[in-house]
Amino acid sequence: MTDALVVSGLTKTYPARRGGMPVAAAKQIGFRLPKGGSLGLVGESGCGKTTLARMIVGLAVPDAGTVTIDGRDRQWRPRGRKARLARAREAQMVFQDPYGSLDRRLTVENALRDVLRRHQPHLTPAAVGERIQALLDRVGLGGSTAESRPHQLSGGQRQRVAIAKALAVDPTVLVLDEAVSALDVSVQAQILALLNEIRRESGVSLVFVSHDLAVVAEVTDQILVMHEGESVEHGSTGDVLCSPRHPYTELLMSSAPGPDWQPERVSELRAVFAATRPQSAGQRSSVS
Repeated sequence: MTDALVVSGLTKTYPARRGGMPVAAAKQIGFRLPKGGSLGLVGESGCGKTTLARMIVGLAVPDAGTVTIDGRDRQWRPRGRKARLARAREAQMVFQDPYGSLDRRLTVENALRDVLRRHQPHLTPAAVGERIQALLDRVGLGGSTAESRPHQLSGGQRQRVAIAKALAVDPTVLVLDEAVSALDVSVQAQILALLNEIRRESGVSLVFVSHDLAVVAEVTDQILVMHEGESVEHGSTGDVLCSPRHPYTELLMSSAPGPDWQPERVSELRAVFAATRPQSAGQRSSVS
């Protein structure tokens, strides 16, 4: 199967502030994601997963390493409007708070029309209207939603609009950064089911950033576990969750509250993990 996304040796260090030490947000991260595949980036807050996601879509510039989408190296900055738009169509990002990506002055319909006019100027007004309706249908929105502004929508509806905007350009890769963490559990389930359906129907590849392993298990084929900028474990979702090889992965799994949650076990695992640092034993090989 052809790779949609290849990440190799991505490294990013932020300079020290107020006399502190530089922060290594990503250290030689690499993985491959096939067309229609899905990868979960997991880890505690501050582990570097959002920085990695931003480098994939081009919102952050790596110090070293490469990102390749559909065989095209994204290391070089595009020149000219046409090239910039083509690059933007390769990878789109959906953020945790859709207010950051939705213009509060525009209705849902006008927001989608703006994206389509910018990226597909050849479409006739009638074709634009049909495309808008198709996008709304795909993300499960309809009726009066098209005429609503962001403040008139629920959190789940706003996130569906953000997903529709990202899909409007037919991206190869869709990156979702904590896209369901602020939603109620029932709404989370609806969005996750929607993402699985979209991936199945369109063939888009997903990179799903989350601290919630239960959520990641619903929508990913692979998991890459990050800690302090490092990839400590990478493998198929089923293998990693059923038989974690790295103590940090086991620590993450044991830390999630549930019927069988054992705080004393979490403390034990933290001690084991601390004892293994700075070794990175247990890392799986990448999934092809």
